[in-house]
Amino acid sequence: LELGQQLNIISLSSVQVKNPHLDTMEEDILYHFSLGTKTHNLPEMFGDIKFVCVGGSANRMRAFAQFIHQELQLPGNSEEIRDICEGTDRYCMYKVGPVLSISHGMGVPSISIMLHELIKLLHHAHCRDVVLFRIGTSGGVGLAPGTVVISSKAVDHSFHPQFEQVVLGKVITRSTELDEGLANELLQYSTELQDLPTVIGNTMCTHDFYEGKQPLTPSPILIFN
Repeated sequence: LELGQQLNIISLSSVQVKNPHLDTMEEDILYHFSLGTKTHNLPEMFGDIKFVCVGGSANRMRAFAQFIHQELQLPGNSEEIRDICEGTDRYCMYKVGPVLSISHGMGVPSISIMLHELIKLLHHAHCRDVVLFRIGTSGGVGLAPGTVVISSKAVDHSFHPQFEQVVLGKVITRSTELDEGLANELLQYSTELQDLPTVIGNTMCTHDFYEGKQPLTPSPILIFN
């Protein structure tokens, strides 16, 4: 396994939720974001969002937001950008122009909580034509260190392009196919960057860092035959 960069992408023409009760709620509290539909004007705060970038580390996502602030040449000091989720210590969130930068912590459960509240946030803010990126480091098989991998799909522990989740006692299987057109577009843009090898590939997601995908780092758990 060799270190590389990982980029997963999803595009949403409109943010739709399948829960029919959401719009009938008197108030929807996005607890882990320290936001709510009564306490905050979500359309005013987030209605212009076009790009959402998420990653595991809070420090990395702050640094990424500062980088975007400088690249977009926005007014003000990039060092003074405010963590919108400062009322909680679960996640961090920074808004820089049309870009939202959010940390998601480690592991599927932490990411799942963040995604639930993020989708509801974008829905309540009436966002449209949003592109969601997951940015981070990962191991790579057969790739040179530093290679950027644009994911075309995510695969589970059995290399199937699907994600299984237990919902109220029932196993629900969802497709993990990503936006192929956008992946190809990003690959084309990458040719303009010098000394940054970029490929399209698959990303494996398991429920355990050590035993699920067996990195070269030894697991502390003994396995008996």
